[in-house]
Order: sequence, then structure tokens, then C-alpha cells
Amino acid sequence: FLFNLAADCNAVLKALQPIFQEQGMTETVHNWEDHGYLATYIKKNGSFANLRIHPHGLVLVDLQSYNDHMKGREEADQLLNKVEERMKELFRGNIKRVKRLPAILRGGVIDRYWPTADGRLVEYDIDEVVYDEDSPFQNIKILHSKQFGNILILSGDVNLAESDLAYTQAIMGSGKEDYTGKEVLILGGGDGGILYEIVKLKPKMVTMCQTSNIDQMVIDGCKKYMRKTCGDVLDNLKGECYQVLIEDCIPVLKRYAKEGRMFDYVINDLTAVPISTSPEEDSTWEFLRLILDLSMKVLKQDGKYFTQGNCINLTDALTLYEEQLSRLYCPVEFSKETVCVPSYMELYPYKLKKTGEC
Repeated sequence: FLFNLAADCNAVLKALQPIFQEQGMTETVHNWEDHGYLATYIKKNGSFANLRIHPHGLVLVDLQSYNDHMKGREEADQLLNKVEERMKELFRGNIKRVKRLPAILRGGVIDRYWPTADGRLVEYDIDEVVYDEDSPFQNIKILHSKQFGNILILSGDVNLAESDLAYTQAIMGSGKEDYTGKEVLILGGGDGGILYEIVKLKPKMVTMCQTSNIDQMVIDGCKKYMRKTCGDVLDNLKGECYQVLIEDCIPVLKRYAKEGRMFDYVINDLTAVPISTSPEEDSTWEFLRLILDLSMKVLKQDGKYFTQGNCINLTDALTLYEEQLSRLYCPVEFSKETVCVPSYMELYPYKLKKTGEC
């Protein structure tokens, strides 16, 4: 509850005390004079409520209970309904805003809550844990969402859902590129989505190279539970026009550069732009610069390099990424495109084009 003016803390406390007492809850009140009141109400079954009254005009009510059935949730709703009715009845003229938040379910069998890159908490409509395994490198989860289909989550980071064709299309150039007869190198892409879409476009050869932290278990999980994304391309590590290398991409890039092997397209799906804005303190920035430099060495003079950015709200991090491009050994120009990735619930920008002699 947000009041128009300063709140009468004592009046608020006296107005709400009877509601909690009717529930048989034991009361403890802390008074900090100029800093308002904190009242706690505890029930014999372990449920409790915190009533925090700030004198500047903010009243917060938090209710926590352990219930694994609908009856408990109904009891909580009924209590909060009474609190809201009493507050509106007594302070209607002074209440500027009432905000009721849905319950957060903690410790459930299915974890529905995953953070966005810019620090917001998203609750997904997860109804099933499809796959949950620990590889030597990371935890691999595939969870089913009623809205987004199966979602691949690696070490707590939402990677891709079956709904996210927009992401795959954007990192391939948004349908503006002709991959027919072309040599393509994919860095990362363990979910198989990029490989599956490019193979449809009749390339000469696609090489998908993993890294040490995108492992065989990711491919195993995706080829079984993310088939709407990867189709059948992960069933075999070699196909008529593609191959999948389960090895660190850095030595592979160095080997290709030494051999003089060149590609029309390099698509980097390894990692997003780091959230940190201090590249000297974050080894991920060094990794990205290394990948960029090595990629330029295997990219044809008229070739194109596509990669992801990060949440569009992370403006400082995205600007810093662009600054890294001027530090490469080879001159490049770049352009950006922003797309909405459904399961991310965020706008994601990138694309980069090699220019000049290297």
C-alpha cells in the first residue's frame, strides 16, 4: 500500500491487528520511532506474516506459509483479502496505490524462476522436468513450458526454447543470406538449431565446433528432447553436408588458420556478451577477443561473421563489446539488428562483417 501522505503508523497497526489475531497468530511488534513499525504474526503451523509500516507512506505485508495443497493457498488469499478490505475501508482517501503480487513458490519439485540478463526475475509456466543431468562441465536441464515448449538451460542460464526460431534466424542473417554452396563454420550451437536450419539451405559444408564446456551430454539431451529445434541433424555427427566436432574450438580455429582453410560464414553461438563492464577483470572478454581474432583469420575476405549480443538493456556492456571490435588485428565494420526472443522475454541484438585486407 502506498499512501498519498505520511502514514499514521500506529493507526495502521491497530487497524490490522484484529485480522491477524482472529487467525490465532502470535504478535511481536518492533517500534523504531522515526523509522516506523515491524510486526510479525506467527501461526502454530509455522505460517507467518510480516507487516512493515514505513512512516513516509509505504505499508508492506508479506505472508509465508508451507502448504502443498490448494486449501493453504486459499487461506492465504482470504487473509490478504481481509487486509486489503480493511485498509481500503479505513484509509481509502489516503491510499495512492495498492499492488498485490502473486505467490512465489519456493523449494518446489519444479523450479519456475529464472533471472534475465538484466536482473529481472521471470516466472515460467514450467510443468515438467524433461532432462536434468550433470556433465563434467555443467548442469544441463531441459524443462517443459506450456507456452514455449522445451527449454534448454545450462548451469542456470536459459539458452534456447523450441519457440525461439527468431533467435536462430537472426544469428543466421534474418533470411537475407544465401548459404547455397557455401562453407560455414558454427562455433558452439550445441542445441543444433543453427545447424538444422542451415542444412536446409543446401550449403557446401557446415562444420560445427563445440567448446570444452558444451559437451556431448548437451547434444545427447537435445537430440532426444529438443527435436523441434534440431530435427535429426544431431543423430549423427556427420552428414552429407555437415560435420560436428566435439572438441575445443580454439585449437581447431588455430589449426584451420595454419592450414589456410577459409569460410564464407562464421557463426559464433558460444556465449553472450559478458554483463561485466570491466574487460580487464573478466576473462570472458579476453575469450571473446581471442575468438574474434581467430575467426577473422579463417573468414574469407568477403565473408560474414554473425554473433549474438545480450539483453538490449545492457547498454554499457554492448557498447564495450563494440569497442573491442576496434582492437582486432583486422579492420571490420558491423551492423546490428534487434529481435525479440520469445523465451528470453527480452530484446536481443548482432552482426559483423569483415572488411579490408588482413
